[in-house]
Amino acid sequence: MRSRLTWVAFALAFALLPVRALAEAPLTLNEVLQSSRLHAPQVQEALARVRSAEGKLLSAEGAFDTVVSAEATSRVAGFYDGQTLGGTVYRPLADWGGQVYGGYRVATGKFPIYEDKNFTNALGEVKVGAMFSLMRDRLIDDRRFARRNATIDIDIAEADRLLTAITIQRRAVAAYNQWVASGLRLGVYRELLDLAKGRQAGLARQVSAGARPRILLTENEQNVLRRQTLVARAEQDLALAANTLSLFWRDDEGKPQRPDPARLPGDMPMIGPVYADAAAVIAARPDLRQIDMRITQATNRLDLDRNTLRPRLDFRAEASQDIGAEGAGGPSRTPGELILGLNFSVPLQQRVARGRIAQSNAEIDAQRRRRQQIEEQITAELEGLSIDVRGTERLRQLAEQELAVAQTMARAEARRFEAGASDFFLVNAREEAAADASIRKLDASVRQIVARAELAAASVDLKTLGLD
Repeated sequence: MRSRLTWVAFALAFALLPVRALAEAPLTLNEVLQSSRLHAPQVQEALARVRSAEGKLLSAEGAFDTVVSAEATSRVAGFYDGQTLGGTVYRPLADWGGQVYGGYRVATGKFPIYEDKNFTNALGEVKVGAMFSLMRDRLIDDRRFARRNATIDIDIAEADRLLTAITIQRRAVAAYNQWVASGLRLGVYRELLDLAKGRQAGLARQVSAGARPRILLTENEQNVLRRQTLVARAEQDLALAANTLSLFWRDDEGKPQRPDPARLPGDMPMIGPVYADAAAVIAARPDLRQIDMRITQATNRLDLDRNTLRPRLDFRAEASQDIGAEGAGGPSRTPGELILGLNFSVPLQQRVARGRIAQSNAEIDAQRRRRQQIEEQITAELEGLSIDVRGTERLRQLAEQELAVAQTMARAEARRFEAGASDFFLVNAREEAAADASIRKLDASVRQIVARAELAAASVDLKTLGLD
């Protein structure tokens, strides 16, 4: 029995090993980016706007839906007893601003002479017809304008979604790096505190033996307290950074989750160099794409306004055929009929349309000026960020060199102090100088990563931002 329990306990422990290893695995930047791209509320909001635009397009396409109508009349009193029953199916055309239709009607009884057109043969009348706009409404009308702009609204919403996602990912990179840097700063200050605490016991023995003055022990206690303060501040900064990171690192239900300090990585993440070609960036920028699409929408509005200035010339063709035995209307219903018609009208005063044309032209010009400004701003921004990336890389290299020298001097000064060839003030200064150099290296690394993330966002580098 004991052997069986031992094996069960061993199996449970073995089964829990992957879970424990996963729980203690360092949190990576890719995990945060994949979480924020899927669960950030701003991204979900942008996706909802895309769905709203798709619904708007579906509504606009409803103007081209097939329509079925039916009508029935019956004279319930009076000299005449005529009754009619009929139905028509209308199908709007996407081109030529027209429609096709087909219908059927049947009539029984007698009608007055002024309603002679209601008569049909015994089995009724079938008809088909079509209407086309030859001038006004031929190329564009309110229905096609609404559908075109609704289609563009989807593209605008998609561009806005991408713009939102890029902004969120850029902020997620900054929040993650701040959390990692805060953890590494805390590690530096804890090491500095451990040095002071470790020295306290040795100083106490040397003071008891009369080899060192007691004031050194008191001064080291002061260093311990000061370094404990640094550790406390660093712990507070780490907690604040974790709280900020929770806005981007979320669980499968989209709820913020605060990372445990045990999941801190041992080093800053690496973001590869970003190469930004101005021409390619300008072609890919979603904000410029939005402006281009708004210019297209304004151009569509201009076409619609110009359309209202044209004369209306509509062509209509209709064919009908009565079927069955001759009805009360006589033999004139039996032969098939073909009717052709034209409808012409000319607008005389169109101040409303002319005013809208002027308004649309002004809007197009304003959007083009805005695009020019943003394009020039993007070019300058890319150049500035490239300079920033090169500068932060140089500063990071210098900080690494400074740290190496400071650590060498700190170790050498510690050995001299242990040998009695240095004083407490100097060894303490070397230690703190090395710690400061380590913090400066961290800060330089953070600035470099943030600069590369900013350049990746400005150049629409979706792979670097975890959006590919």
